[in-house]
Amino acid sequence: MISRPPESEYDPYFNRYISLVPEGNFLELLGVQTKETRDFFEKLSEETGNYRYAPDKWSIKEVLGHVMDTERVFAYRTLCIARGEQQSLPGMDQNQYAANADYDRIPLSKIAQHYTALRVSTFFLLEQIPDSAWERKGISNQKPITLRALAYIIAGHERHHMRVLAQLYGQQTAPLMN
Repeated sequence: MISRPPESEYDPYFNRYISLVPEGNFLELLGVQTKETRDFFEKLSEETGNYRYAPDKWSIKEVLGHVMDTERVFAYRTLCIARGEQQSLPGMDQNQYAANADYDRIPLSKIAQHYTALRVSTFFLLEQIPDSAWERKGISNQKPITLRALAYIIAGHERHHMRVLAQLYGQQTAPLMN
């Protein structure tokens, strides 16, 4: 069972994401979150997917792309630490990733499919980690972190961006989970 990590297991910056994950069975919560997010994006039109609340901000497609890129990085870190990697794993520049991904050229329906495939892969990775390993520590972006903190960051980061969509993109995305 994956329990909420104490603040001693991650950089304090990540509390902004971890604190958003509700209490309960983590893998069940992740499954529900996956369905809610997938269902939400599958209902949006292509035009809505290209919507930006300001000219210099990410489109809705790019927000989902950012969530996916971040999940890929954190899932990779999870794999490395689960397998005993002791080297510091690199950070990421989210703006550089977004600029080079060009998610706006990909149909929103395809991005939603990619999201689902990615999340299923992440779920399978997390599911196979033994209970005895969740407190295993590694170094990510030159900071110590545990496997369970990484798992909670993946879920909380997505929840954060779904809230951002609800707040900043307003009627374009309503209704969203709270």
